[in-house]
Amino acid sequence: MARLLLVHHTPSPFTHEMLHSVREGSISAAAALDQELEVLLKPALGATVPDVLDADGYLLGTPANFGYMSGALKHFLDTVYYPCLDATRGRPWGLWVHGNNDVEGAALAVERIVAGLGWSAVRPPTLVIGAPASDDTDRLWELGAVTAAAVLEACS
Repeated sequence: MARLLLVHHTPSPFTHEMLHSVREGSISAAAALDQELEVLLKPALGATVPDVLDADGYLLGTPANFGYMSGALKHFLDTVYYPCLDATRGRPWGLWVHGNNDVEGAALAVERIVAGLGWSAVRPPTLVIGAPASDDTDRLWELGAVTAAAVLEACS
């Protein structure tokens, strides 16, 4: 069975809401494709090297803190970078970022690290400023669906 790992830092109600939209999109895509997909949610401070190695693709979510990704997501990426460097190249991934003003810096920082890992972006990051509106929720759902479809395709 294919496995999609959602690594997140969701300290606020908005980021928590966004996580659930991404998750629902992932689950719905697998159901629509009539394929089995395990969607594993892991807080950034609890995700491990084996979690990354055992997954077929990744969704990362973070708030933008002072123009940068959360310290929790940075810790996760620091922890898994070298142990997963060669084994996970080419795997599909997606990113969502929430902030109250600037989210570009946080997205760029994550993208730079993941570029080093050699993961394959399924689409540009989904960036949300302020309270997620219905179109933001739709874009997050689509991010989950597209990433899940890419994982399922990679595993077939």
